[in-house]
Amino acid sequence: MGKILIRGAKILGGEPQDVLITDETITAVGTDLTVSSAEGAQVIEADGKILLPGLVDLHTHLREPGREDSETVLTGTKAAAVGGFTAVHAMANTFPVADTAGVVEQVWRLGKESGYCDVQPVGAVTVGLEGKKLAELGAMHDSAAGVRVFSDDGKCVDDAVIMRRALEYVKAFDGVVAQHAQEPRLTEGAQMNEGIVSAELGLGGWPAVAEESIIARDVLLAAHVGSRVHICHLSTAGSVEIVRWAKSKGWNVTAEVTPHHLLLTDELVRSYNPVYKVNPPLRTEADVMALREALADGTIDCVATDHAPHPHEDKDCEWGAAAMGMVGLETALSVVQHTMVDSGLLDWSGVADRMSFRPAHIGRLEGHGRPVSAGEPANLTLLDSAYRGEVDPAHFASRSRNTPYEGRELPGRVTHTFLRGRATVVDGKLA
Repeated sequence: MGKILIRGAKILGGEPQDVLITDETITAVGTDLTVSSAEGAQVIEADGKILLPGLVDLHTHLREPGREDSETVLTGTKAAAVGGFTAVHAMANTFPVADTAGVVEQVWRLGKESGYCDVQPVGAVTVGLEGKKLAELGAMHDSAAGVRVFSDDGKCVDDAVIMRRALEYVKAFDGVVAQHAQEPRLTEGAQMNEGIVSAELGLGGWPAVAEESIIARDVLLAAHVGSRVHICHLSTAGSVEIVRWAKSKGWNVTAEVTPHHLLLTDELVRSYNPVYKVNPPLRTEADVMALREALADGTIDCVATDHAPHPHEDKDCEWGAAAMGMVGLETALSVVQHTMVDSGLLDWSGVADRMSFRPAHIGRLEGHGRPVSAGEPANLTLLDSAYRGEVDPAHFASRSRNTPYEGRELPGRVTHTFLRGRATVVDGKLA
């Protein structure tokens, strides 16, 4: 692949430096690198842009196999690259469900073939996501895919005995169970957050306690068996307090928040636009502020997109019939800049921690979430943080267009993404 010299980039927002990439590796970082010292290198003038380690998403729905009308591994990884991601974890709620070694290996191989980012399959916790019988956890881990994260996301593992067994099982290979925290009996017929807005609109409410009660149970179970539990798309102020308490006890609990839960509130549902229908639902302004503070202080470990593509017909319908979910890979970094960096809650080093270092560590993903320094893999994201522009889904690389940010001005644009030294995005366009 040769050499690439990135000149004048602000590594994690620091002073401008030059970065030399040779083949798949960062070989030099400094303020005095020149074209002559990097003879034959392709030169990229960064002009003070922010250089981050390649982003890692713990929670992506790539839909393949089975729902290629929504997304494929190829189109999803293209969207990831455009968003600055070099690795994504592909959730198990495909058709067939990724509950066997064969299916996770299929997804893993499709990721290898796509070439736009690394794809790490997430295995289902239970057979068919039905919550009744443990899936082949050991076989999925021992497969070529090397699965370490298991989740029935889209459904909650609501049976406490099954959840305990899963937590015990994954201990053998340092795996983690990622829980979609939703007590099903408390959310039957739910359409949005339970509160003032749901009462005024007459829509079935989804109470915060439906999330919080499962999180409380699962952190206790994880502590009891000495295992790792990860909370998917945490969305309420009460959930933050439970996770904060669990961490204060020294328990092995981690949590993620989505970009949309950092920015959007249930007031948007007044429009009845199904683009705002999501699981868990958009919450209140007080919840949003609590989530931002928790991400800033480290109670919430990372940002995960919960990228959930849907075809046009599944969203262009009445609210009650619409599918839940939003696409998020291509806008995640911009939303985080808007809500966390521009607000002063996080610096760029903090963004690298929450969007690369920590998610890679939680997923035990080797080669990602590494420092931008000599000897490290050249998985990198270059961001023009001064950019401002309206979101136009017509230009998305994703196969789906169900973004809640259409027409909204957001800051930041990924200009380059490098996967092991190979440019997957150049000047904001797929290479």
